Amino acid sequence: MSFPSILAFEDGSVFHGIGYGKEKYDVGEIVFNTSMSGYQEIITDPSYKKQIITFTHPHIGNTGTNPEDNESNMVHASGVVVKNFCEKPSNWRSSKTLEEFLLENDVMAISNVDTRQITSILREKGAQNCCIGSLSKITEQDAVKKAKEFSGLKGLDLAKVVSTEKYFIWDEGTWPNHSQSKIDYPVVALDFGIKKNILRLLSDSVGKVHVLNAKTSYDEIIRLNPKGLFLSNGPGDPEPCDYAIENIKKFLENKIPIFGICLGHQLLALAAGAKTFKMKFGHHGANHPVQDSHTKEVFITSQNHGFAVDIDTLPKNVKITHKSLFDKSLQGIELTDRPAFSFQGHPEASPGPREIQILFKKFHAMVEEYAKT
Repeated sequence: MSFPSILAFEDGSVFHGIGYGKEKYDVGEIVFNTSMSGYQEIITDPSYKKQIITFTHPHIGNTGTNPEDNESNMVHASGVVVKNFCEKPSNWRSSKTLEEFLLENDVMAISNVDTRQITSILREKGAQNCCIGSLSKITEQDAVKKAKEFSGLKGLDLAKVVSTEKYFIWDEGTWPNHSQSKIDYPVVALDFGIKKNILRLLSDSVGKVHVLNAKTSYDEIIRLNPKGLFLSNGPGDPEPCDYAIENIKKFLENKIPIFGICLGHQLLALAAGAKTFKMKFGHHGANHPVQDSHTKEVFITSQNHGFAVDIDTLPKNVKITHKSLFDKSLQGIELTDRPAFSFQGHPEASPGPREIQILFKKFHAMVEEYAKT
């Protein structure tokens, strides 16, 4: 059932539209995502915690939703903004409509708004704080006020909010068979907001993955005798995650293989001595060209980050491996004196291109070599 809704920016911009899902209001940082498919994977990605997602693709909801495509156990986005909301999906894998899925997760969407204009505002002014809401729950004036009062993501540690509360072991492989891995190189994954397809690809590559809370102590981790350490993706600002940064420094000293993705990439860089910064409007989409600095090969990648590593602050022992061809921002690093590397984008895709999944093979080789010592 649809309802009159509003989208209010901190700069005073207001959009009226038609709401779907939960009748409520919520606040977050509004960003735009250029992916043409995979909306279910996107809204269940924990990296979108406290963010409102504007889809530039005009037709959302047409494939419905299904249990297999969730990247976590809930919708983490604070809201969804679309041009056209499809109420009646047509896809053989669909088990629920997008509206039913949003209702189950207490999330609302707004449609019939000019997403091209919204994207233009964000490209010009940068990502903004925003309030999305049903007009039965909030007035236009109060919505603008709520947007202005939101603290924003700078300085906000959300990794500890979305991290798993309980330790668990993952050994399920990739779709469609999801077969259990026969490899036995136990790897510890620190969960800052990990996606299920990352876990599947890790299991394919290195076997059992011991998934731990983001704030697990170094002593607890080392007792598992890991052959590698994985630093997951996640939301928020990396700099407040001092607990993770200190742990990573210790593992670097021990020369245990480390692989970081997205927030994990930023945390590895911070542990190595670099600095991070808030981007103007970030990278969110599945069509971002990234170049290998050594081979000059170009990969089309999936991206989701609002913070980045400052390339000018890299220490001498940190080598640049990848750069964005959109804005020349840093996309990958490797330490020259430690078995550690990281990538800013999402090599596991879900959704997006899969060509840079070769990084999981690189991690496998490092873990295998370390396991022999």
